[in-house]
Amino acid sequence: MELGLKGKVAAITGGSEGIGRMTAERLAQEGARVAICARRDGLLREAAAAIRAATGAEVLAVAADIGQPGEPERFIAETVKRFGRLDIVVNNAGREASFAFNDVSDDDWQADLDLKLFAAIRAIRAAIPHLQASGAGRIVNITHVGAKQPRARSVPTSVSRAAGIALTKALSKELAEHKILVNTVCVGLIWSGQWESRRLAQAPHETPAQFERWVMANRGGGTGAPLGRMGRPEEVADLIAFLASDRGSYITGTAINVDGGLSGAV
Repeated sequence: MELGLKGKVAAITGGSEGIGRMTAERLAQEGARVAICARRDGLLREAAAAIRAATGAEVLAVAADIGQPGEPERFIAETVKRFGRLDIVVNNAGREASFAFNDVSDDDWQADLDLKLFAAIRAIRAAIPHLQASGAGRIVNITHVGAKQPRARSVPTSVSRAAGIALTKALSKELAEHKILVNTVCVGLIWSGQWESRRLAQAPHETPAQFERWVMANRGGGTGAPLGRMGRPEEVADLIAFLASDRGSYITGTAINVDGGLSGAV
């Protein structure tokens, strides 16, 4: 299927591994030029080199702590400086942070909101003039199914991600007149570098497949996803690419679950 992404420019936060990296690679395969950012410069540059090698696309790597004021704006500015335009923004930066309410300090709350909500706000604010100029701007925010159906001991993540869903809906209505589409992909249990790091820390003697079975038995209320496995970053990336494309031109303001049926909320 031709997605109409050739020549488009995409800026993807949290692009050094997992969903962000696979999204960059998927868009690059479709002919887009991509900019990725992350905190760890070495891993970021390795990812950029791998995407270039796999796709032949032009890839910009910008080391940035996206949770800090000014960093999302700098990332967007460097993307436009390099490529001369911006068509797609994917707000993917984030990490697991689910605890009992009484165990979360004010500083913990602020750090999570800065990374998962304010980083998106700042990136979108900086990107809007360029997305307007594009005439077919796309914003895709990565959130979590727990934002729709929070479980116990799920803060601050469930709250910050719920705010991301609300931001998506509000902006979809406000930016529609500028032909900018805004959607969110709500992920469930997706295998990523974070899960691999957790495996190495908690159960280094287990294979990834063994650890995945443990995750499925102990997350999602102990039921795991009905499909019986964790998702893969490339499965999320395919949906993001569709939403960013000409093929998704009548979809805005949606929150789409990619969770193997885990959530009880549609």
